Amino acid sequence: MGEPETELRLKDRKILVVDDDPEVLAAIDQALQSEGALTQTCMDGNTAVRICVEDPPELVVLDVMLPKRSGFLVLEKIRQMTQPPRVIMVTANEGRRHQQFAEALGVDGYLLKPVRLERLITMARDLLNPAPRSKA
Repeated sequence: MGEPETELRLKDRKILVVDDDPEVLAAIDQALQSEGALTQTCMDGNTAVRICVEDPPELVVLDVMLPKRSGFLVLEKIRQMTQPPRVIMVTANEGRRHQQFAEALGVDGYLLKPVRLERLITMARDLLNPAPRSKA
């Protein structure tokens, strides 16, 4: 007999992870997969936009500083889609300005690096499984 079945918080959810740091990319990818997510990864902004258009994920974990196209430009492009995925931006830049700009562009979540993977998974779960709104 193996381990008791634990509830996978991101079971079968399609998530795209975009980061140009292979170690960060691998760590986030592995953490999401361990919760049952179906992940895709890429390392630059142009590829991220192409994947979002051709094979839209439900959620994008998006680094701000990317080669070819910045995370902000990717976010802007994603937001123009008919049914845009949710977006969590991650950045090493602690300035408030970046976060305010991301929020102005409609980001769903914003985390500073080093990202606490547990916090990322919880945020992803909450964005993909919103609590039912009570009818007031």
